[in-house]
Amino acid sequence: MKRLFLIRHAKSSWDDAAQPDKDRPLNDRGRSDAPKIGERLAKRDVKPDLILSSPAVRALETAEIIARKLDYRRKDIVVDDRLYAVEADDLLEVIRELGDQLKLVMIFGHNPELAELAQRLSGEITQMPTCAVAEFRFDAKSWSEIGKIKPAKVALDYPKKS
Repeated sequence: MKRLFLIRHAKSSWDDAAQPDKDRPLNDRGRSDAPKIGERLAKRDVKPDLILSSPAVRALETAEIIARKLDYRRKDIVVDDRLYAVEADDLLEVIRELGDQLKLVMIFGHNPELAELAQRLSGEITQMPTCAVAEFRFDAKSWSEIGKIKPAKVALDYPKKS
C-alpha cells in the first residue's frame, strides 16, 4: 500500500509586488490555515516517511508548519527544485522515482500542477484551494505504478471544509 499526499501551499502574501514569486511568504491566513490542517492530519495519526517540498518560500513554510504538527523533523524535509514551476507530468515522474521502501509520502507544491495531477490520478478532484490536502491510497508495491493504476481511496481536505 502506498499513500500519497499532495498538499498545496497555504495562502501567500502579495504585499510586495516587486518580490520574486519564489520568495513570497505565507500571509496571516496561510499561517493560521496550515497548523489547522496539520492538526487534522495528526489526529488521523498520519506519519510521513518522506516530505518533499518545492523550494518556494510559501511551500516550504507550509511544509514546515505541518511537519511540526506531525512530529516530522524540519531537517528531514527534502527541498526539490523539480516541484516548482513544473507540469503535472514532471510531478508524476518525481513520484515514480521514489524508493519503494517508502509507504507514505507528502509533496508540498503549487497549482495548477497539483490539481491537474490529482484529477489525473482519480478523476474525483477538480480543484485544490490553498492548503488543500489530496490523499490517495494505492494498492501498489512500487511508486512506479502510480498513474497507471487507479487509487483504492481518495480524500480531499482543505481549511474551509467542515
